[in-house]
Amino acid sequence: MSAESSTDVRDVHPAAPAGRMLLPVASGADTVAAVRRLLRPYRWRAVVTLVVLIAGSGVGLLVSPLLGRIVDAVVEEAGSVAILGPATAIAVAAVMAGLLTTTGTAMLVGLGERLLASLREQFVERALALPLEQVEQAGDGDLTTRVTGDVAVVGEAVRGAVPKLTKAGLTIALTLVAMGALDWRFLAVALLAVPIQIHTARWYVRSAGPVYARQRVAEGALQQQLLDTIGGSATVRAFQLADDHVDRVRTRSTTAVDLVLRGIHLMTRFYARLNLAEFVGLAAVLVTGFLLVANRSVTPGEATAAALYFHSLFGPISSALVTIDDALASGASLARIVGVAELPVPGEPDRKALPRDGSVKVADVRHAYRSDHPVLHGVDLDIRATERVALVGASGAGKTTLAKLIAGVHRPAGGSISLGGVGLDELGPALTRRTVTLVTQEVHVFVGTLADDLRLAQPDATDEQLRDALATVDALEWVDELPDGLDTVVGEGAHPLTATQAQQLALARLVLADPPVAILDEATAEAGSTGARVLEAAADRALAGRTALVVAHRLTQAVSADRVVVLDAGRMVEIGAHDALVAAGGHYAALWEAWSATRS
Repeated sequence: MSAESSTDVRDVHPAAPAGRMLLPVASGADTVAAVRRLLRPYRWRAVVTLVVLIAGSGVGLLVSPLLGRIVDAVVEEAGSVAILGPATAIAVAAVMAGLLTTTGTAMLVGLGERLLASLREQFVERALALPLEQVEQAGDGDLTTRVTGDVAVVGEAVRGAVPKLTKAGLTIALTLVAMGALDWRFLAVALLAVPIQIHTARWYVRSAGPVYARQRVAEGALQQQLLDTIGGSATVRAFQLADDHVDRVRTRSTTAVDLVLRGIHLMTRFYARLNLAEFVGLAAVLVTGFLLVANRSVTPGEATAAALYFHSLFGPISSALVTIDDALASGASLARIVGVAELPVPGEPDRKALPRDGSVKVADVRHAYRSDHPVLHGVDLDIRATERVALVGASGAGKTTLAKLIAGVHRPAGGSISLGGVGLDELGPALTRRTVTLVTQEVHVFVGTLADDLRLAQPDATDEQLRDALATVDALEWVDELPDGLDTVVGEGAHPLTATQAQQLALARLVLADPPVAILDEATAEAGSTGARVLEAAADRALAGRTALVVAHRLTQAVSADRVVVLDAGRMVEIGAHDALVAAGGHYAALWEAWSATRS
């Protein structure tokens, strides 16, 4: 699916949060095409599954005409012997239909699970390859709801709605054929209910489809607001923004609830129209049967079989139409999953150039998250290979933005950035990730063994290499004290790690990845005073021999740097060694004086 064929949901869904460029949602044609591609390796399995389900439905249809024979035998007073044969055949048909239908359903669910597993893997692969800038613009809530809520909705459909729709569709088609075989007039009058059902289905799809699509987006917006509010709770409390954030959550919750209630209202009207169609169709079949029996065109048993056939359609038709509700919800979710899974992989340059060393050059770099609000203004910075540079400045000065631009997370709005003499565009995403590693204060500990968590940075690392990396960042002692050492399961719901230990784990990953350029963005800020001192020493060893850019939250990190770069309102206002800048009495000297007073 090309980027042009996907839909920007902000143009379609008013529930999309303002200022967010949500990830794309696939069109109906793109979604169908994606499912076909997923189904291609399993096409013969799909054919066999369909044959088994058709056989099960066909055998089940034998029950009605067999009951009709029993009726004719009773009317003709043929005796119990004439009834025994059809009754035995009914029992056999019921057992065979049950076995075939159960087998076919199990095969269908298994096929669906395989397709969903393939789609889920493709989704994760594409999501991990997405430019971080695109993920940040969409917000964590949009991606989170797709990989959790949307996948769950599609999974439920695979196990429920898809088998129901398939069985219902086959039963309806074969039953109508059987009614026509009894007498074409039975089929003709049975079709009187079809216009009502078609109109009902079209009305419901037209009315409910947009509602469910907007509902999924509203749930993503609510999830994003909850993440923003809870994740930034300290800031919310510090600036007394609790009431404002409660109002935001209330507004997005109300939007989501209103859309759910609108869907329920549509469903109630949907059921009422289905009941009308059933009444019209059954009444027509019964009247036709009475007239045909009266003029001896059919036997009472055949009229009974026709009535039973139509009555047996109530379940499949209701199931098919009612399942449209689940199908619409799962279709909206599937389009959101496919929208990400079918995104093109970021392209690599045709001719890759390798960086000659770990130097970094920033030339006239400008950046803005919004066109009317520039963050960086013409920043120029040359960092020599293996040099350590501290980036300092007040909050909002642009430190993190500059760090992310050098790491390739964002693209500069103007100017250029090169690593080892090669521009980021020439390096490509993969080589950029191997050349520069960004470690932030927000560290995630993955669920699994500690060894597996470390091997994310170097999959083929031996246990000895893992231990060496841990020793480098002073983490080996506490790792050896864990219940199972490197095999201890960590992460959510498992053995907990302190903030300091989690950050040491991130620094150990940096050592294992062994990039020539490393960026620490306030990577010691969350550990507390004692933990910060431990992490500063660990970071110092992890950065040894690398070009390092340290976004310094604690100015003690600036003291040990080769040079200090001071940013103010997106501009580089000072650069030099710590002692020289303090002696100069400028911006840095003021920051150092304030920092020293705080420490005292």
